[in-house]
Amino acid sequence: IGGRRADRSRRSVSLGAAVSYDVLVIGAGIVGAACAAELAAAGMQVCIVERDCVGSGATAAGMGHIVAMDSSPAELALTRYSQQLWDALIAAQPEQHEYARSGTLWVAADAEELAVVESKHSFYHAHGIASAALDAAGLYAAEPNLRPGLAGGLLVPGDGVVYPPRSALALIAQAKRDGATLHPGTVSAIQDDGVLLADGGRLRAAAVLIANGSACVELAPELPIRAKKGHLVITDRYPGFVRHQLVELGYIKNAHASAGDSVAFNVQPRPSGQILIGSSRQFDRAGVPLGGQVDQPILRQMLQRAAAYLPAIADLSCLRVWTGIRAASPDGLPLIGPHPWRRNVWLAVGHEGLGITTALGTAKILAAQLLDRACAIAVAPYLATRSFDEVLHG
Repeated sequence: IGGRRADRSRRSVSLGAAVSYDVLVIGAGIVGAACAAELAAAGMQVCIVERDCVGSGATAAGMGHIVAMDSSPAELALTRYSQQLWDALIAAQPEQHEYARSGTLWVAADAEELAVVESKHSFYHAHGIASAALDAAGLYAAEPNLRPGLAGGLLVPGDGVVYPPRSALALIAQAKRDGATLHPGTVSAIQDDGVLLADGGRLRAAAVLIANGSACVELAPELPIRAKKGHLVITDRYPGFVRHQLVELGYIKNAHASAGDSVAFNVQPRPSGQILIGSSRQFDRAGVPLGGQVDQPILRQMLQRAAAYLPAIADLSCLRVWTGIRAASPDGLPLIGPHPWRRNVWLAVGHEGLGITTALGTAKILAAQLLDRACAIAVAPYLATRSFDEVLHG
């Protein structure tokens, strides 16, 4: 497929009784939807296979935070690039994505964390990311409901929020306008020239893209993807209770932990006036799959953590609690590109808690490889082959 631009007037090729596509995308979550839209816009014949509904799975369970993250140079490059792509996509129709530029306020609990704020502020400035270091007075002027005694914070005004299922639907609609096909069904096996479906059907394609999150291991069990479960709570409407996405500085350490359960303070104001409360992370244990049920002890810890920063949140009425399963790679970066040994199989998996943010950048990186064209950021850090022995087993 590399180097060949599809003829936009020819959407499918008959091979016997089957229809053949250039690319078959498994999964219509935010990552699969973004990849489908990018490839269809390039003139490729795209079919998206989804066993549930568009924007389900981790996409439906996420907070929708579009945020620049800097735990590594590769993470910063991908999140910042993706954030810029989101800004361009949303500019014309922000309501289509239920977008709000709430900004992120990283909260420093003490002097040690305040020093991290200064370092982070300097780092962001060097990379062209607007931010403002706040002392305690500035912090409470921005968020008066925070508990007394906090040291300050870092305000990143360019961060925003989308409603992920709406964004996934918009991207699939965009792909369909460019000729893509959405096929309901469950893929049971991947073959060299396409996939087999659970109902006995078959879809042929020159390339198959696995973009179905933690379910990727059902089709490619050799992938080093682990499931991470998260909980979220949404309240009734309390406009103005919080004004920014509030995140404790310790969140970064918890987000990239490779083992154990953890919670962190992460609260988001929704455009509706509701408050979305996170976050938690739980790994699968001894190969036992994580279920979707609410874990009461971890939920209690998560809410206690939120109340430790926002005491009055304990008095708000909660409407719903739900869980989602993230797909995590060993080093915290997604696998984007060709499978190291499966013929004609490509990957866009392992985004963990940044799938919404990085979906558009992932699509650009993937398309650059499939179409043999340049990409705005380096591709190598996200290849599945970047550390063969460590990242893939086999």
